[in-house]
Amino acid sequence: MTAATPPRWTEQQLQDSLAAALAGWDRHSTRWVFGYGSLIWKPEFEFVAREPARVNGYHRRLCLRSVMYRGTEDCPGIVFGLDRGGSCLGMAYEIGAAQVPAVFHQLWEREMMLGSYRPTWLKARLRGGRLVEALAFVVRRDAFNYCGLLDEPTIVAILATACGVRGTSLEYLQHTVAALHADGLADPHLERLLRRAGARPKTHGP
Repeated sequence: MTAATPPRWTEQQLQDSLAAALAGWDRHSTRWVFGYGSLIWKPEFEFVAREPARVNGYHRRLCLRSVMYRGTEDCPGIVFGLDRGGSCLGMAYEIGAAQVPAVFHQLWEREMMLGSYRPTWLKARLRGGRLVEALAFVVRRDAFNYCGLLDEPTIVAILATACGVRGTSLEYLQHTVAALHADGLADPHLERLLRRAGARPKTHGP
């Protein structure tokens, strides 16, 4: 049984959260964002650089139920969260100083509407070895839609059935694996889930 979907965050809640995340920003420096799911293959914002990166202490996990974008209230889908433990390969985006306010507002509108994530500044190591501070959306384990204890057979069953306004949960997984491959990255766990679902990476269309 899925807990009732809470009201969307108000504009004031979004603004307060965003202000807290940017409280230490000097307004002249670029800022980095770490993407680990759809932000890899559909960022939808302006950036000045894009580089593969790894964060330690967190891993990518299908651990959030989706009741609109990749599923419905009656048949919830599943999407990624950045959960505690391990490490995660993803994509780091450098945002120009002039674009930071608009881009971060856009990100908050996209990712924070239900408050399922905790915006967190993490150390991300770029492919060349440079260490940068990047904003990542870390999953809240107390979120109404957190489902991090699901076993693989249950996840595969969700992938086989769930579909929302932006497509199926399986397509979401396929796009992510394909985007990682395109940048020479791999996530064995995700690839195993795809195999168990009888699918391959999907490279056309979002």
